[in-house]
Amino acid sequence: MSDTHVDIDEDALSAEVSKLDTIPESPDEYGTRQRARRTPGGSAMSVLRWAWYSLTSMRTALILLFLLALASVPGSILPQRGGSDPLRVSDYYAKHPTLAPILDHLGLFNVFGSAWFAAIYLLLFISLAGCVLPRSRRHLRAMRLRPPAAPRNISRLPVSTSWHTDQSPDDALGRAHELLRRKHFRADRADNVDSRADRADNVDSRADRADNVDFRADRADTVDSRADRGTGPTSSVNAEKGHLRETGNLLFHVSLLVVLVGIALTSVFGFTGSALVKEHDGFTDTTIDYDSFSPGRFVNIDKLPPFSFTLNKFEATYQRGGPANGDANSFAANVSWQPSLGAPPRDYTIEVNHPLSTQGTNVYLANHGYAPHFIVRDGSGHSFDETVPFIPQPGTSQYDGVVKLPDAKPQQLGITGIFLPTASANPVNGMPTSIFPAPDNPAVVIGVFSGDLGLNSGLPQSVYALDTAKMSRIATTTLRPGDTLTLPNGAGTVTFVGYDQWAAFNITHDPGKPVVFGAVCATVLGLVMSLAIRRRRLWVRASRDDSGRTLVEVGGLTRTDASGGFEDEFKRLVTALQSVVPPTAQDG
Repeated sequence: MSDTHVDIDEDALSAEVSKLDTIPESPDEYGTRQRARRTPGGSAMSVLRWAWYSLTSMRTALILLFLLALASVPGSILPQRGGSDPLRVSDYYAKHPTLAPILDHLGLFNVFGSAWFAAIYLLLFISLAGCVLPRSRRHLRAMRLRPPAAPRNISRLPVSTSWHTDQSPDDALGRAHELLRRKHFRADRADNVDSRADRADNVDSRADRADNVDFRADRADTVDSRADRGTGPTSSVNAEKGHLRETGNLLFHVSLLVVLVGIALTSVFGFTGSALVKEHDGFTDTTIDYDSFSPGRFVNIDKLPPFSFTLNKFEATYQRGGPANGDANSFAANVSWQPSLGAPPRDYTIEVNHPLSTQGTNVYLANHGYAPHFIVRDGSGHSFDETVPFIPQPGTSQYDGVVKLPDAKPQQLGITGIFLPTASANPVNGMPTSIFPAPDNPAVVIGVFSGDLGLNSGLPQSVYALDTAKMSRIATTTLRPGDTLTLPNGAGTVTFVGYDQWAAFNITHDPGKPVVFGAVCATVLGLVMSLAIRRRRLWVRASRDDSGRTLVEVGGLTRTDASGGFEDEFKRLVTALQSVVPPTAQDG
């Protein structure tokens, strides 16, 4: 590229910039508009204007995007109440009784529904909207403008060539114009376009040249100076191609806005909840049947979709033998469900990534485990029939849980237990353990406590933990299905009848999901367009030289050719032009 001096009227430029508060200070090669740096003045309006410019700058948008990613980290590390396994929150409370309340107060167990997370993505939405929408208006205006006028010295462009032809200048330009239109260039036939008024229409105002991505670097190459443009009449075909590059760039950023809109729709009009359902038990879509429930601000909890289902049977298969021994092969929850009260029941199998969908609500299979069945008879002869879900221990094939009997006489009873699907003795210490997740040899290790369960203290307790501070252990043993433990001092008996399985379901109503899906697809499309399409310009001029022959000059320029290829494209275009505007015999 040759060094070219450009005479720029700085006073005129300053006047134009002052009229348009969205004109960038220096756009980059992708069309990213950086706001002109401003400082707050003394008045309140100046401070507000400065705050708005700062918030809607691309720099601020990138910072907020980084903060949004950083704020999502706790949601990926800590268990979430609206996540795939909300029971882990209770487990975290049991393991970290001091730290868990602090984290809960900060909203770290419900990160994506917290006020501070909503504030970040709301600011990000405003920042992107204030940055992208004005830029989109400028781009639409630029697409309607005529291609820029040809420079006087086409030979000084990065790629150029010339030849003589026997055709008249008018015929040569007409055929070149038709050819470039067929090749999808925005081509403009410019005859005698040299007056200042015409140049202003042809994007000669500095503000419009910035909107048309006619940056100073381009002007130095395409407009060789006011002196070089001269004052004589010119006839040329001005063509450009590649506006879709900036369109793709804007599509990418606008799609990010739409993603935020989809998230907002879900947070306002959607809901998410979880429910643990044992075999042969049912679930109805009312708040009382949820173990945890997080509705959006405008969700009417009295008008939830009126579906229900019953878990008939849960089936799981596991890999037997080999390095993946014990890994799950499949999980399936066979349910009978009704879309509304009084509707005939329908059978359906809920599997991983195959939810039950009805009325815009999806029921996902999230977890499963075992629920040991106990019959406990207290010292007074009263019998209690309890089937209690036990929670899986991470990294093992064991499940632990508790049974609380506050109505037992003469003292309250509590049972802690570990369910072993395939019971065996640990070869190191001889303690009972489970060596496989399938119920091949089920057993339960229990400890029985008597005393005060502490339920009347007014303090909340986890249903999966037993407070033994005011209780004493009276028995410990391992039971298999059908075994009975007799408690000392006439405290009663505990019979292990067997077990059922349970499944945990996530129930979500996500009205923003189609919006987010479409926006993500548009984001990928916009990214591909912005990376694959190149912005280039071509000028064809035909004029009579001193000998009276027609001289055809062709030149081209591109801003985005880092990977190369424009020179080859230019050669192909020249070959095509020479096929319709053939060189004279001596030039050929």
